[in-house]
Amino acid sequence: MRLDGVRVLDLSRLLPGPYATQLLADAGADVVKVEDTDAGDYARILPPYTDAGVGAIFDAVNRGKRSVALDLKSDRGREAFLDLAAEADVVFEQFRPGVVERLGVDYEAVRAVNDDVIYCSLSGFGQDGPHADRVGHDLNYVGMAGLLDMTREGEDSKPQMPGYPVGDMAGGLFAAFSTVGALLSRELGNTGGEYVDVAMTDVVASFSQAVAHDALTGGDPRPGDTELSGALPWYDTYETADGNYVTLAALEPKFWDAFCEAVGREDLADAHMTDDPAEREAVREELEALFAERTRDEWEAQLGDTEAMVAPVRTPAEALDSEAADARDLIDHSGTVPRAAFPAQSTAEPEGVAGSPPGHGEHTDDVLEAAGYDADRLASLREDGVIE
Repeated sequence: MRLDGVRVLDLSRLLPGPYATQLLADAGADVVKVEDTDAGDYARILPPYTDAGVGAIFDAVNRGKRSVALDLKSDRGREAFLDLAAEADVVFEQFRPGVVERLGVDYEAVRAVNDDVIYCSLSGFGQDGPHADRVGHDLNYVGMAGLLDMTREGEDSKPQMPGYPVGDMAGGLFAAFSTVGALLSRELGNTGGEYVDVAMTDVVASFSQAVAHDALTGGDPRPGDTELSGALPWYDTYETADGNYVTLAALEPKFWDAFCEAVGREDLADAHMTDDPAEREAVREELEALFAERTRDEWEAQLGDTEAMVAPVRTPAEALDSEAADARDLIDHSGTVPRAAFPAQSTAEPEGVAGSPPGHGEHTDDVLEAAGYDADRLASLREDGVIE
């Protein structure tokens, strides 16, 4: 899992694209953020802030990258970008469709100087289609993909946001996967350079596999109506005595039998997978009463190490500050503040890819010098406001 020697020019900002390229950086790629000469990535000033005064989200998804501040709206800035792109393996952008064409740094422009480049465009709704020009944020992507319809309804009967930017993160994850796949295809000789178009809405729609068959064959799956959204009492979430929650996920008969035995309710065993709505409701009522007898931690102590398929619902703070997180090295403490680390472990871990996020334009001179720009040329570009 080492991308040593892979150079990525990253034009993205905020969360989805930087998360994608952070995954590449975590795997060892040299990621160069190309930011404008004004404020740079908006996430730098997006609260909450670290003790260093940097946006916490920016810190989390820009570790170990380098920053070049470049005015792409100027002819000389565009020329400098294409000089860098000529030696890059990947160009990654997250603008709305059409922006890179207007700037003159689109796939065709880059391919003219680097035929082997992998060029990835990540957007809300894709580069074509009826919604391509729409603005959007995570709520738009999740809603358009139909997943808001599959979330539990709140007390006001309004579909609720899942509570996490699933569209942004899913889009970034799939963009990183697609980029690595294109790199591998190129290295295997299957393809040369390649253009990859990733729409966050499409990625979130792909998350609907559990209900897609029903939806595509005449059904209209709704919250609580499907096996994996609460229709089955043995696959649901239950409130405990202290107002917390546990999950029960005993789909397979062996796990349901183990659960019934562990809680002394062998009388419920034969009701597993019943199609009788009344019997299902009776089982649910029994389970609601059962789980309400003890606290979340008491249920964890009793059932956590059994095959009862019961687990506590934790807050993000509890999940990230836990024995399991420590054991799996889930938290990266190498930078100025802790962050969630790369979510896989390998026998070929990259070395030295963490660290602090870059300052705005911190590496402009270093990166351009490596591309052949001498001191006089850099001074001229800076004087004209092309670089920062």
